[in-house]
Amino acid sequence: MYFIIIISILINKTTIKMLKFYNTLTRKKQVFKPLKKLDVGIYSCGPTVYWYQHIGNFRSYIFSDILKRVLKYNDYNVKHVMNITDVGHLTSDADEGEDKIEKAALKEGKKAEDIADYYFKIFKQDLKKLNIIEPDIWCKATEHIKEQIELIKILEAKGYTYKTSDGIYFDTEKFKDYGKLAKLKKKGLKAGKRVCFGDKKNKTDFALWKFSSEPGKRQQEWNSPWGIGFPGWHIECSAMSSKYLGERFDIHTGGEDHIPVHHTNEIAQSEAAFNKKPWVKFWMHGAFLIFKGEKMSKSSGKIATISDLQEQGYSPLDYRYFVLTAHYRKQLNFTKENLDNAKNSRERLKRIISSLKGDDETSKNKDDNEINEKYLKDFENAIEDDLDMPEALKILWRLVRDEKARGKLNTIADMDQIFGLDLLLQEKIIISKEVKQLINERDKARKDKDWNRADALRDEIRKLGYKIDDGEGVVKVSKIN
Repeated sequence: MYFIIIISILINKTTIKMLKFYNTLTRKKQVFKPLKKLDVGIYSCGPTVYWYQHIGNFRSYIFSDILKRVLKYNDYNVKHVMNITDVGHLTSDADEGEDKIEKAALKEGKKAEDIADYYFKIFKQDLKKLNIIEPDIWCKATEHIKEQIELIKILEAKGYTYKTSDGIYFDTEKFKDYGKLAKLKKKGLKAGKRVCFGDKKNKTDFALWKFSSEPGKRQQEWNSPWGIGFPGWHIECSAMSSKYLGERFDIHTGGEDHIPVHHTNEIAQSEAAFNKKPWVKFWMHGAFLIFKGEKMSKSSGKIATISDLQEQGYSPLDYRYFVLTAHYRKQLNFTKENLDNAKNSRERLKRIISSLKGDDETSKNKDDNEINEKYLKDFENAIEDDLDMPEALKILWRLVRDEKARGKLNTIADMDQIFGLDLLLQEKIIISKEVKQLINERDKARKDKDWNRADALRDEIRKLGYKIDDGEGVVKVSKIN
């Protein structure tokens, strides 16, 4: 009897997944255990929708997508919430400057709401291009003003707030653990280094509610117990995450730039209001995309969008592959050469897999339902060890190159649930602007019966990696393998 029980325990142990994630809060990898047995709540900081999101932003969203896919792969029920900041994010983290949405609306001569809706629409289109699974809940800051006011009222009742000439502020001196996420030492912060004092009590204090300097001038402002104005940037995330995930939840994701200010302030106001410590069990942050030695950012002007990459002849999935070549916690250097390498690797991988599909047609019934357990186990070990996607890619390549391995296609299909690279699908050919222009010029030359010019353009197009076949009234363009 005892022997049977022991065997049963050992069998069950082998089926338990030991996911390990790096927790920014503790600065170490930890075994992931959700608050509820199989239910996981994730909140991801979403975009401020005043302009296009650049590829550096999307590195962070690909990371959170991989996280969600790994959790779902391991049979967790995931509830994913992402905010849309459409008010309150000022041009300075120091609670100063113009509201980014209001500024964009003024510049483009449009309504603030129309600006936000337009760039949110583009953002969602780019997510789809990158095979990023949408969150279960989108929540806009402007649609949760009531919740934000109520949260500020809780903090006010607990004595954490005070009023200045331009708003209601959180008193960080009253929150003993302030800065624990970023390991900040408040006494060591220099005035003017991170924020300007103004009439604030402490240099780390932050706005919960900002007063309209001239009520009626802003497009987006609301009545509140403290006066007409709009919410601060940080309060929206605490109010909306608690509404949809509860006063304590499992994982909060974002870029590493959110650690010292935005996420630090979220923790302070949330733990002060809810009296739950830690408010979030795991804080997970993606590292920067580096371009020409600097973090890619809108303020630097050194940005590229997904559409920019497409116009240069890249598939959005080339970029997704490129992102997966580096661990999410390591900075990634973006260059044309690196992106070309990723593009070539992904296309080569697709060609090999396509040939496997061809071989499979001639060997039906042999291993149609077979999974290669050895390679799949190695793959699972990689993804469960803090989302080690570079190692996972290496294992995939070893599998496709292993001439003796069986069950390749089914195993690749399982792996692609995480990669999200459409490895078993045929894709439309992405043609750059340059090649399109040459094709159009060649069409004109043929219509003009300038055959020498048409042949020269065909050769030029071929040098760029494309082949043209002239059918009966139809011109077909294909990639040269």
